[in-house]
Amino acid sequence: MSWIKIISFNEAQGKLKRLYSKVTGPNNNVDNIMLIHGLRPHTMVGHMSLYKNVLHNSNNTLPKWYLETLGVYVSILNKCDYCIEHHFLGLKKLLKDDEKSDSIRKQLELNNYESILDHKYIEGLKYAEKLTLEPNKLIEEHIEKLRKKGLTDGEILEINQVVSYFNYANRTVLGLGVSTKGDVLGLSPNSSEDDNWNHQ
Repeated sequence: MSWIKIISFNEAQGKLKRLYSKVTGPNNNVDNIMLIHGLRPHTMVGHMSLYKNVLHNSNNTLPKWYLETLGVYVSILNKCDYCIEHHFLGLKKLLKDDEKSDSIRKQLELNNYESILDHKYIEGLKYAEKLTLEPNKLIEEHIEKLRKKGLTDGEILEINQVVSYFNYANRTVLGLGVSTKGDVLGLSPNSSEDDNWNHQ
């Protein structure tokens, strides 16, 4: 499940138990990416708050399926199978179209997504790739390209934050050997309320 000690839902007490209860899915399942924070619960608060607001806040204007697509792509670039599997299933649930979802994943894996998405979404993926693999080579011109494709500065910020979050999450998982063993894949917070973290 991981390379460091985790504290299960049944073992947890006090503050940690209360935090786990906020992120549970069916049968009190807590995703391993959250369990990994058990020894330092305050880091789970930061992680979950960032995740919830970056991906699942009602003030975002880009479609949630596209934000999930960005997350899947970043995870593919980082070879983070844990996040690929979790968020690809989340993408499928949002699109409600298995054929389209499978096509998006295949083209992302081939790094050949220009035939399957709208131009502004393609430019967002190009930015995601640069921010993930060569962040020091980004210049203002890359932002201007996003604007020219019709993205507002607020939407550019949304893309930046999703890509940055997934790089953080990928490194948390890969750096601590977190696996999907025991997880229920594809769950996410359905509510956009800031303090509702339950996964369904």
